[in-house]
Amino acid sequence: MVSYGLVDDDYGMRLRAIADQADGPVYMLSLTRFRSGSGQLPGRSSSLDPDSRYIPVPLLSAVGASLCFVADVVAGSGGWDRLGVIRYPTRRAFLELGDRSDTKAWNARKEERAERMIMLGMIPGGSLPAAQSQRVLVEIWHGAAPEKMASGTATEFLVEGTFLGDGRRWSGARYTVIDPGTALPLEPARFGYLAVLVEPVIERWS
Repeated sequence: MVSYGLVDDDYGMRLRAIADQADGPVYMLSLTRFRSGSGQLPGRSSSLDPDSRYIPVPLLSAVGASLCFVADVVAGSGGWDRLGVIRYPTRRAFLELGDRSDTKAWNARKEERAERMIMLGMIPGGSLPAAQSQRVLVEIWHGAAPEKMASGTATEFLVEGTFLGDGRRWSGARYTVIDPGTALPLEPARFGYLAVLVEPVIERWS
């Protein structure tokens, strides 16, 4: 149990069941709001601790995982600060990372910084995004996919489960590259829909 979100025990059990059968890569998307006073990045008003922006690479490397995408949230409802995507070679690797003592120590420190967090397990619906170094619209939803708000290159993901969240369930996600100067009519967050405009810091999808 963590203070910054509700763990979905059902998805956790499904992960373990899949890990014992035919397993494969899974992409974990996390969306985080940091506590006020946890530290600020230069030039940013949001509370972000530079040392907590990314999970330590040695922990990821120990289970064969890799950091695909990290971005600062620049617009969107909900007061989110950071979005990240980590690729795990298997679901078993994700579970193994969580069981490590050094990961538990890292999570204990994160308890002091993170106010809220959502973490989704995703499967790409096609080719992975290409590194663009442009702003990206990230949407997650439950049910039918919403209409696209922008004409940029989009990648959709199937959300197989919500590992950590606020009680809501999600079924899909979309990553849309935004052309510079595009005005976005961002929809307000609602129970089954959430959208954030982000500025990439790390892009290593390949």
